Amino acid sequence: MPTKSDCQGARPIPFSRRYFLKQGGIAMVGLSTMPAFLQRAVAATSSSGKKQLVVLFQRGAADGLNIVVPFGEPNYYRMRPTIAIPRPHTDSTDAAIDLDGFFGLHPSLARLEVLFRKNELAIVHAAGSPDPTRSHFDAQDFMESGTPGIKSTDDGWLNRALDKIPEEHASPFRAVAMGPNLPRMLRGSAPAIALPDVRQFKLMAQTPGAGQIAEGGFEAMYAQTVDHALRGTATETFEAIDMLRKADPSKYKLENGANYGNSRLGQSLQQIGQLLKADIGTEVLFVDCGGWDNHVNEGGVQGQLSNLLKDLGQGIAAFRQDMGDRMENIVFVTMSEFGRTAKENGNRGTDHGHANCMFVMGGDVKGGKVYGRWPGLGEGQLNEGRDLALTTDFRSVLGEILQKHVGVRDLAPVFPGFDNNPRKFAGLIRS
Repeated sequence: MPTKSDCQGARPIPFSRRYFLKQGGIAMVGLSTMPAFLQRAVAATSSSGKKQLVVLFQRGAADGLNIVVPFGEPNYYRMRPTIAIPRPHTDSTDAAIDLDGFFGLHPSLARLEVLFRKNELAIVHAAGSPDPTRSHFDAQDFMESGTPGIKSTDDGWLNRALDKIPEEHASPFRAVAMGPNLPRMLRGSAPAIALPDVRQFKLMAQTPGAGQIAEGGFEAMYAQTVDHALRGTATETFEAIDMLRKADPSKYKLENGANYGNSRLGQSLQQIGQLLKADIGTEVLFVDCGGWDNHVNEGGVQGQLSNLLKDLGQGIAAFRQDMGDRMENIVFVTMSEFGRTAKENGNRGTDHGHANCMFVMGGDVKGGKVYGRWPGLGEGQLNEGRDLALTTDFRSVLGEILQKHVGVRDLAPVFPGFDNNPRKFAGLIRS
């Protein structure tokens, strides 16, 4: 499964106390033991009442046709004789979960049905990037840069979106990616950090011209400065980090009976929940999960895809349960670089395709509906004669979330060259 690694070497840069608070950050799990100056900085940037966005990237190109099954489409079963998900029926749990008489959830996503029925979860089908590439790496870059077909874009759409909402006292935790590297989606002029694991209090921070700072990089950079007052600030900061290492991360208990499971995705989502509960000014969070490139033995009701979907469904459902009333201010969206071929291949898998499905969950979401125009799976309806055709550009989905939920008024700089006319939005976010 291809993964992306964007690590670059760090270089010394000038620092100031204000710069550190804006560009740097600390992995926080609790504020009670924090030095006074950091308490003041965080108090000024509390996330209380702010709208928040969580983006989950399924790397490897997930099979949207087996995730949200078009069981009302006869061609689906003709094209997938061994891996298709059976039509819904009453005497078996090994079948698609009927959502609206045409689409159904893969049975491994059963935990999400209740969210759909409660109108908290929406689905957009036949969505994705209009670029025809079948390269994982190019497609991921285009989805993260927000400029399909243009490889020269340096920053990401999510970072540009943050830049359109200026913050006088922005928290160093305003934008957080769970993982060792800052994804391209969060690269840009707005401060963002990569946090591999809150339990280990390791931190990677974005700096101009560098993808990440290696562990210990802050100490090395501060050691190079000649400003003794700044060194004092650094010492105070690292003492705070040491104190936070000794704090008990379990202070932020799971709520409402939530159980994320032990998968990497589940644990990352649990830590995202901890960061949101800490109320430290976090506005956007990013997490990814791999393994979706199922060319061989993908499986249907059981198999590789099913196992991935169990973790995905459990993680998303647990996050909703854990957040409780906080979900009123949160939108959670999933995306993948492209879908899979409509026909299964000779290895009981699927190859690189085109359009896919996206999940959108949250308090501002008009759920309980599968959005998007269904293009059909007939021979004359397929993209290039092999894939689900695209009818919804992913930028329309994200643009609606950014404008109606996050509050980005001007989408032109976020998705340059794209027609961001709100009249083209699907209407899945409440105004």
